[in-house]
Amino acid sequence: MKKFLAASALASLALVSAIPAAHAGKADDTLNIVWERELENVDSYFNTAREGIIVTRLTWDGLLYRDPKTMDYVPLIAKSFKWVDDTTLEFQLREGLTFHNGEELDADDVVFTYNWVANPDSGVKTQRNVNWIKEAKKLDKYTVQVMLKEPFPAALEFVSGSVPIYPQDYYSKVGPDGMGQKPVGSGPYKITEVEPGRKIVWEKFDGYMKDGPKGTPTIGKIVQRTIPERNTQIAELLSGRADWMWRVPADQADRLKSSGKVQIVNEETFRIGYITMDAAGITGDTPLKNPLVRKAISYAIDRKAIVEALVRGKSQVVNSACFPSQFGCETDVTKYPYDPAKAKALLAEAGYPDGFSIDFYAYRNRDYAEAMLNFLSQVGIKANFGYLKYAALRDKIRSKEVPMAFMTWGSYSINDVSAITSHFFTHGKDDLALDPKVKELLQKGDTTVDSAVRKQAYSEALKLIAEQAYWLPLWSYNTNYAFSNDVDFTPTSDEIPRFFTASWK
Repeated sequence: MKKFLAASALASLALVSAIPAAHAGKADDTLNIVWERELENVDSYFNTAREGIIVTRLTWDGLLYRDPKTMDYVPLIAKSFKWVDDTTLEFQLREGLTFHNGEELDADDVVFTYNWVANPDSGVKTQRNVNWIKEAKKLDKYTVQVMLKEPFPAALEFVSGSVPIYPQDYYSKVGPDGMGQKPVGSGPYKITEVEPGRKIVWEKFDGYMKDGPKGTPTIGKIVQRTIPERNTQIAELLSGRADWMWRVPADQADRLKSSGKVQIVNEETFRIGYITMDAAGITGDTPLKNPLVRKAISYAIDRKAIVEALVRGKSQVVNSACFPSQFGCETDVTKYPYDPAKAKALLAEAGYPDGFSIDFYAYRNRDYAEAMLNFLSQVGIKANFGYLKYAALRDKIRSKEVPMAFMTWGSYSINDVSAITSHFFTHGKDDLALDPKVKELLQKGDTTVDSAVRKQAYSEALKLIAEQAYWLPLWSYNTNYAFSNDVDFTPTSDEIPRFFTASWK
């Protein structure tokens, strides 16, 4: 195994000759990280990649911060906050904060940022992050109110991560292009160099707040390089030219771990898999309109076996249409343990004693999909398998051409049921159930800031979704992180690496 890994690494080293060497490691107080995706723009409002979220958390701060352990919203740039009413949030800001270029951070910067991103003409890439904002106004130098278009309790989630505060004077002059080339934030690390699509360099910001929830950064310098080929990343890690990489496939993670040269840490993520079924009959007169058939499918698939054999890591079987930690995620719902005999009995009761044929699609994890097809065939369901790219499958679903599909959803790492259940069950483009009661309950939960009312509404909706088997939730996903033995790094379930909390051993 070690010989195989070494050969692969040596072969891959040739591919990095065009990339400037980085002096990795503890001795230089430089953490070298590598990932595969090229950012379209370092400006956090003009990229949609998860890697862009990492860059944002290092470089900029928002008014609030979500504690990754407790999932509580705590003040960051703000020192306190409150709901004035269902559509107004008020923030009292910390005093004495500065941006990396020395500009003072006060209410003017907050109001400028919120009003700028709220304007559709600004062109912010991910509109769902900001389209809930009506406007912001300054009450005094350190007090701001943010007005919402309508009640939207999940606003706190976006305030805590998706709306970083920009310096008014600087951004007004340079705009997205200038911010992408020479970023200026107020976060724990300041960017000192950008080679678009290739490299970003940060240095610890000595002027960063001393008592904030992000803590005080300890590593002096961070260098990120974009390396599209995974084997090349592994070669860099094993040669000591890189200190950290992520999303390592399970088989490669096993080989890396056996080398003894790096640490492998696995962590569950917010992403869950699910089977969506055309319960409303929007694709035609499908057997899936019958709840007995949907329940039979749910009993037919051994999700636990697939998790143990294929998904592995910290992944777990999921029974509700949400990730368990998300606010409002009711887990005490109807469950469907593996029971092929019960599945066959339900099919017979539904009028399909010999099973039936149906189109089944997927866009990723072909081996997971094929395992599910095998389980379905054992109870008489013949699935005509179609394997497409994500965008093509998404569009096909929205064109009402897909009766059944294996899909996944990561909720944009938003710790709130509204980011998943409400997206799929409020009669939008991806809703194949079209249940008016479910929609009513979810909209009730989505439009009140009363947490008790929200939880009750979401609970009822999720129980109804499970009882009617509109979805078969499958499992949570996980990510393997590989990093130097010198690095102390702790991954989190929201899949946002927080290098400002990393340190050297």
